[in-house]
Amino acid sequence: MVRTHGSLMHDEELNSAAWVAARGAAVGAAKWGLFSAVAAGVGLLYSPMYRGLTIQFKVFLQMSGMTLGSMIEADHRLRAHELIIRNHKKLARDLEVWKRYEAEIERSAEEAASTKTRDAEK
Repeated sequence: MVRTHGSLMHDEELNSAAWVAARGAAVGAAKWGLFSAVAAGVGLLYSPMYRGLTIQFKVFLQMSGMTLGSMIEADHRLRAHELIIRNHKKLARDLEVWKRYEAEIERSAEEAASTKTRDAEK
């Protein structure tokens, strides 16, 4: 749903999604950063080509891995969060429909009972 007005600072749904994405980005950067560091260590030990790279390029490779990991993990967690929120909203809608249905059935039963008592009194 596109929001055209109002403050987004007080929207609980958006704030929770932002926090889920931020935590996912931090975890993804840490995981993939560790993997990139291990790969860099292996490259330093076994690859003369990697040892010949400048420190700036090595840092760029490390940061690229961390950036990719943070994007992948944030997207994954945000999609999972979206699915959970959709399921909660669907359950709430279904519950509301069920409550209206129950109220309608009770009203019909009360009307039938009142009609039956009126017919019995006549």
